[in-house]
Amino acid sequence: MTLLRTQPSRLTLRLSRDLTRDVKRGHAWVFVDALRELPAAPPGAQALLLDNTRGRPIAVGYYDPESSVTFRACRVEEPLRLNDDWAAERFQNALALRRRLFDDQTTGFRLFNGEGDGVPGLVCDRYADVAVIKLDGPAASSFWDIDGIAEWLVKHSGVTAVVERRKQRGREGRWLIGERSPLIEFLEHGVKFTADVLSGQKTGFFLDQRDNRQAIRRMCAGSRVLNVFSYTGGFSVMAGVGGAKHVTSVDSAQPAIDAADAHWLLNGLSADAHAGIATDAFEFLDEARLKRRKWDVVIIDPPAFAPSEASVARAVSAYRKLAFNGATLTERGGLLALASCSSHIDMTSFLESCEEGISEARRRATLLAMHSQPADHPTPLAMPEFRYLKFALLRCE
Repeated sequence: MTLLRTQPSRLTLRLSRDLTRDVKRGHAWVFVDALRELPAAPPGAQALLLDNTRGRPIAVGYYDPESSVTFRACRVEEPLRLNDDWAAERFQNALALRRRLFDDQTTGFRLFNGEGDGVPGLVCDRYADVAVIKLDGPAASSFWDIDGIAEWLVKHSGVTAVVERRKQRGREGRWLIGERSPLIEFLEHGVKFTADVLSGQKTGFFLDQRDNRQAIRRMCAGSRVLNVFSYTGGFSVMAGVGGAKHVTSVDSAQPAIDAADAHWLLNGLSADAHAGIATDAFEFLDEARLKRRKWDVVIIDPPAFAPSEASVARAVSAYRKLAFNGATLTERGGLLALASCSSHIDMTSFLESCEEGISEARRRATLLAMHSQPADHPTPLAMPEFRYLKFALLRCE
């Protein structure tokens, strides 16, 4: 089996400014304006990167002339050569980390996290015995051999089926190996969930919130809980398993609410203790605030509001409004969890928007915990922009 596509030749790229230290320290991206020339070559071609002064080789990776991220560094140590042995070693290292992280009580997790595992542009999630691969655009698809990777996963990771998901929204996945029903049941800290690996959001489930769901589980005994932007009820079910008195799940998509109801019952929880509401989250929050409703625990985990730098100001305003409504709806002494998965919003900006919104609600809050992605979503230390997830757990006074 092959893990990398055959490369007829290797390009040479040269930096136009001094980024050698950044690349050597682990920043895997070189943008178009940092390169002297853009040779005519297809996306995914292997490339050797030279420094800007003496023309010394500093990294090997692949080229993408159609993207602002024009070079992705795969290897900075000698020998500066990429082949199937290099890829297999990176895969094995990633599997070894996951074996240290998980036991049989958690069977849904990320196997490969792109640059964080030294495999740029390649993401793979596992749900029980099904692996879901996602490649980041045409260059990654031309560099990695997805069929060979699927065979490698079946041989080495214990999965029996593999799906490919496309980056483009609205594109349903396809089975590479072992076609079956797309609804796959898996465990998270012993709690049962399902992932639609062909058409569910991301690869079927939001695995990056696993640790935060477990934190909520430990703090909800006897509480009335509101989960807004609930998707398929991950936080809701964890609150229920943790002993919540009643949980309300709010999401704009009726299929997501139906799945949340199904997950609730799948874990033997009382149907009377869960209410799923399919409606616009902002409208629900506004209406609940006007009716002076209160919950002991309020969780607000919206989709990304800032897909680009141009949308940052609008996103900050949205987070501030959510914090305002969330604080208004939280009982005194209750818990408010606010999250952002927008990579263009940094931790400081997010916390400032939370502070402003809570202050506008004439409330004060204590920060109990601040979390990012879990350990199966590793990021290069030199790439803080990859740490997109912010999760603030607050106690409202």
